[in-house]
Amino acid sequence: MLDAAAELFRAQGYHATGLNQLVAKGGAPKGSMYFHFPGGKEQLAAEAMREAAGRVLEQLRAAAQGAPDAATAIALVIDALADELVATDFRSGCPLASVALDASAQSESIAAACGEGYRSWRDAIAAMLHRHGVAEEPADALATVTLATIEGALLLARTDRDVRPLRQVRDHLVSVINAESAESKERQ
Repeated sequence: MLDAAAELFRAQGYHATGLNQLVAKGGAPKGSMYFHFPGGKEQLAAEAMREAAGRVLEQLRAAAQGAPDAATAIALVIDALADELVATDFRSGCPLASVALDASAQSESIAAACGEGYRSWRDAIAAMLHRHGVAEEPADALATVTLATIEGALLLARTDRDVRPLRQVRDHLVSVINAESAESKERQ
């Protein structure tokens, strides 16, 4: 049910996704949805956002472990996002963005879940940058810029049905991260 909800919310947004659609896609009887999610669609959405954010966090960590440096890790993540956009015919952008924009203002639990997800990604990027030689304070700022830039590029790519914004952002972030890494090493 959580996977089905995350997929539907990601593609359609919170308000455009109906309960009957969630139940049908999840393959569970309606009564079991309310048994597992007594808070209904809102609780399901919050929990689905936490799970989706956790999957992305694991992808970030795997990229960081498998890459020789932070710039390469970020490039790998952006390339994977671009590939996923193409594979889903530009229906699946950020797993949190649609719901965050659509429902956060009306639901504290959804806003909290989306906020936790974004913070976990930003913190993982900052930790990766710091591990690869960027000083702590610039790493925190660069992590915010990196995440916001990728989010914007995902939106543009999805809207334009073209991964070019993601490729451009990837190339720019690689340059910025490499420059900041070199500058941090010089300061030490």
